[in-house]
Amino acid sequence: MKVFAFEFFSGGGLAGQPLPAGLVHEGDLMLTTLVGELAALPGVEVIASRDPRLPPVAGSETVTPLRGEDPISLYRRGLAAAHAAWPTAPESGGRLERLAQATVDAGRILLGCRPEAVRLTASKRATARVLHARGIPAAATFACGDAVPLFPGPWVVKPDDGAGSEDTDKVEDSAAAIVRLATDPERLVAQPWLEGQPLSLSLLCADGACRLLSCNRQEIAVRDGRVSLEAIQVNALPDPDQRLASLAGKIAAAVPGLWGYVGVDLVLTRDGPVVLEVNPRLTTSYVSLRSALGLNVPALVLDLLGSPPGGLSAGAVLAGVTVEIRLEASHAS
Repeated sequence: MKVFAFEFFSGGGLAGQPLPAGLVHEGDLMLTTLVGELAALPGVEVIASRDPRLPPVAGSETVTPLRGEDPISLYRRGLAAAHAAWPTAPESGGRLERLAQATVDAGRILLGCRPEAVRLTASKRATARVLHARGIPAAATFACGDAVPLFPGPWVVKPDDGAGSEDTDKVEDSAAAIVRLATDPERLVAQPWLEGQPLSLSLLCADGACRLLSCNRQEIAVRDGRVSLEAIQVNALPDPDQRLASLAGKIAAAVPGLWGYVGVDLVLTRDGPVVLEVNPRLTTSYVSLRSALGLNVPALVLDLLGSPPGGLSAGAVLAGVTVEIRLEASHAS
């Protein structure tokens, strides 16, 4: 099987534009890890797209953008040479959904979430509504024009379709949040600031079922009102009572089309876990799952292709070690 691995920031999505160092660094980590783990599997050949300003990726054929070529055209060229594709891109602006849909339209195997799941989870507000309707605790999420309640304490304002802590601001109260929403009413949403431990979950999903791979601790900083993710401790928490595994299973059942690797950001509050967003793609935590748990995630994903519907068992978080990832000037997760 030939697999086309595409990562937006390092793979030519910004051809002809400046490369943001933090996002390119994280994207490059994900791509090189993905290529290496795919190439280690018997019977798998890898094609990867690459921004020509970056060094080649070992273990793969390379596709580079042609002069003036847009990302979707570059992606389709890679698709044409492969049997399957693994796209990684921000949900913002519909980028990831377009790649997923292009894969389906080309008749190739999509090694990721289905377009409808990407479309839903690209919106934090829409995701919160779906989760609330299924009784799943999710952060209350408001857009400009909504009746924003006067919750005490600080709020967070962020892009509805942003990735991780991208352009995320902490403001002093709901009144300040309302003012901030009005500055970009089509793009921004607001959520009450949740006190607790920021976490992320690394999941393997298919057909409404889910396996929790790891529980990861996030190190969040706030400087001059801007929120940023500074570090991730991968596989930092056990889940002895299966509370987080149960939450993950409910999310997978609530969002049709989640498939393959999925990340979930949440806060473990005094009253329990509260979901912030669902990431229908590789997240930065993925790059250390092999070091932490000995897992080859692409092997697990490819195994899903031959599994019967509903064949994915929940399992338990594996014993292993904690691996820290330090981030620089980064907004992804």
